[in-house]
Amino acid sequence: MPRVLEKVERRLGEKLFLKGERCAGPKCAVIKRSYPPGAHGRSKKKKRAGSEYGQLLREKQKVRFLYGLDDKEIERYSKKAAERRGLFSSEFIKLVETRLDNTVFRLGFADSRRSARMMVSHGHIVINGKRVTIPSYRVKKGEEITIKEASLASPLFAELEAHLKKIEAPRWLNLDKAKKLGVPISLPEAEDVKETFEFAKVKEYYSR
Repeated sequence: MPRVLEKVERRLGEKLFLKGERCAGPKCAVIKRSYPPGAHGRSKKKKRAGSEYGQLLREKQKVRFLYGLDDKEIERYSKKAAERRGLFSSEFIKLVETRLDNTVFRLGFADSRRSARMMVSHGHIVINGKRVTIPSYRVKKGEEITIKEASLASPLFAELEAHLKKIEAPRWLNLDKAKKLGVPISLPEAEDVKETFEFAKVKEYYSR
């Protein structure tokens, strides 16, 4: 799986942090080999941008792999965002960023969304004192998100203290590192997302 994730990032030409902190340093595959995978990867780098459809697909794939969603989930979020009164990009971000697995990642309880999804599915995450095992659960303002106390002794969280020291939670989340407690205090906005997307192309992809 690690090699597959590296190839995804190289193919898209983007740092998506699919392997957690590894992509923050010089070992990141996009830095070491800044060209698509395959025998003709270096020559592909020099070619012009692909077709219009290819550009739409690329933006959709970036969302897919960054958030770990399947096509049906992205399409559902795209339709919901389009139906709302606000800007599509803003509404789409609110839908995907407030997923529980993404929130756990943003709080620094996991070093990747993939790990965060596993933590949620295995019952390690608690909201308002109750276990929630649905990664797509949408967190709400004021809910208290923490790690199940019994789970803290698990090897899964052995490096949590050190990892949290490096974390700066986005402004829509209040993080108490000592208590390992996160609380949404507002809704996420476009400026809260460090990764860059052309969300209009995601919308256009599903509007074809």
